[in-house]
Amino acid sequence: MSDAPEVARLLATLGYEWAIKEMSSRLSVFLASGEYGLVAVRSQAGATRPLLGVVTLHITPVLHRAGPVGRLTALVVDESARGQGVGRALANAAEAYFVARGCVLVEVTSNNRLTDAHAFYERLGYTATSLRFGKPLPRPT
Repeated sequence: MSDAPEVARLLATLGYEWAIKEMSSRLSVFLASGEYGLVAVRSQAGATRPLLGVVTLHITPVLHRAGPVGRLTALVVDESARGQGVGRALANAAEAYFVARGCVLVEVTSNNRLTDAHAFYERLGYTATSLRFGKPLPRPT
């Protein structure tokens, strides 16, 4: 929970802007529901430091596969740390997490405009397999 301000800062770089109070609330619900996230920090002793990156994970049981599907629901690396292996380390740790939980596939969705991210995922061995459609739903009243 102490990472909420930094998670909010990193997600804002992807266009998902949340006030810190809102992010803290969302993160609390996220973790309480059994979801999981990993963070990368620079190894140094001392005071609180900014996060280098974050990946959030979700496991979905599905009927059409031999096991559950792991999904990277968000992966972002601080701009100052890009190209240093942080994203690769987060993706590798996420994949190990999924394997340990019996997942047979890992998926990631990336916005069409994030072409650098697409190239990154391809370097990690991901391939474009489908087209995802989305439709916003009204909030309950």
